[in-house]
Amino acid sequence: MRNSDWRFKYNYQPGKGIVSRQNIFLRFFSYKASFTLVVFIILLVIFGIFSVDHSFFKRENLGAMAKLAPDLGIVSLGVGTLMISGEFDLSISSTIPLSSFVFVKLLGWGVPLIFILLVTLFTGAMIGFFNGLLVVKSKIPSFIITLGTMLFWRGLLYAASRMMPIGIRAWLDFGSWLENMFVGSIGGIFPVQALWFLFFAIVLGIIVHFHRFGNWIFVTGDNKTAARAMGIETGKVKTICYMIVGILCSFMGMMQNLRIESFAANQGVGYELKAIASAVVGGTALMGGMGSIPGIFLGTLTIQIIENGLILMGAPAFGINAFIGAGIILFAIFNIYITRFSSK
Repeated sequence: MRNSDWRFKYNYQPGKGIVSRQNIFLRFFSYKASFTLVVFIILLVIFGIFSVDHSFFKRENLGAMAKLAPDLGIVSLGVGTLMISGEFDLSISSTIPLSSFVFVKLLGWGVPLIFILLVTLFTGAMIGFFNGLLVVKSKIPSFIITLGTMLFWRGLLYAASRMMPIGIRAWLDFGSWLENMFVGSIGGIFPVQALWFLFFAIVLGIIVHFHRFGNWIFVTGDNKTAARAMGIETGKVKTICYMIVGILCSFMGMMQNLRIESFAANQGVGYELKAIASAVVGGTALMGGMGSIPGIFLGTLTIQIIENGLILMGAPAFGINAFIGAGIILFAIFNIYITRFSSK
C-alpha cells in the first residue's frame, strides 16, 4: 500500500451510511496539505487586510507574484517529487545557472532556437542523471553527493563565465516565439510563467498520484527493501526523479534568462533550501514516502506570499527569512502530529 497523505486510509463499515461532521473534519485534517491550505487562506486574509493601502490584492502586486513564484515553484515540484522517493538534490543552485550559461552561449553562437531549447533541457537532464548515478552506485547519502556536485558545477561555471553577466538582447529579438512561450502574457495581463507552473503541477500530479511510476516513487521512499522485493528497480526510479529535477531546473533557468534578459552566475543561489522548504511546508516527509504535488504547489505559494506580504506590511527585507524559518519549523512539528494521528 502506498504510504501517502494523498489517499486517506480508513475502515469502511457497511450500514453506517452517513459520515458524521466530526469524522469529516478529522479526515480533512489527516491530509498534511490541508493544514497548508488553511494557513494559506489565513495569510491571504491577513495580508489583504493589513498590507499598506491594501496593496496585496492590487493587480500590479498579484502580477508580480505570478511572474516570480513560478521560478521557485517549478523547481520545488521536482525537488518535492525527489524527496518523496527518499532523496535530496542540493545541486539545483548550480544546475540553474549552468543551464542558463549554456542557453546564452548557444544564443551567442547563433544556434536555432529550437535546438537551444532542446540542448539546454538535455543539459539539465544529464546533470540529474549524473547525480542519480552517483547516489545510486556509491550508496553515499544524497545530501553529501549533491553538496559535492553543487560545488563542482559552480566552480566550473564561475571559471567559464568569470562571473560576468551576459545580456541576451544582442542575439534575441523582442517578441520571438521562445520569449512569448516562456515569459509572454495572455491578454497583456496574465503571465505565461504562472501557466507553466500550473502545467507542471498537473503533469507531475497525474504521474505521482495516478500512474504506476508514482506508486514506485512512494514505495521506494517509504521502504526500499520492500520495493525491491516487489520487483521495483529503485535505482532507476531515483535516477529518473533526479533527471526530472534537472530538466525543471534548466527550464526555469531559461525562463529567468528571458525575464531578466541576461545571464547571472548567481542565479539559483539559495533555491536548494527554499525548494526543500516549499516541499516541507506542503507536507512532504524529509525521510521520504509521503507527500503530494498539490501540497508542494501550496507550499511554494505559501512561502512566496509570506515574503511578499511581509514586505508590503513594512517588515525589514533582510529579516524576512527569520519569519520563514520559524514557519518551516512550525509546519514540520505539525506534520509530525498529523503523521501520528493518521497512523492510528
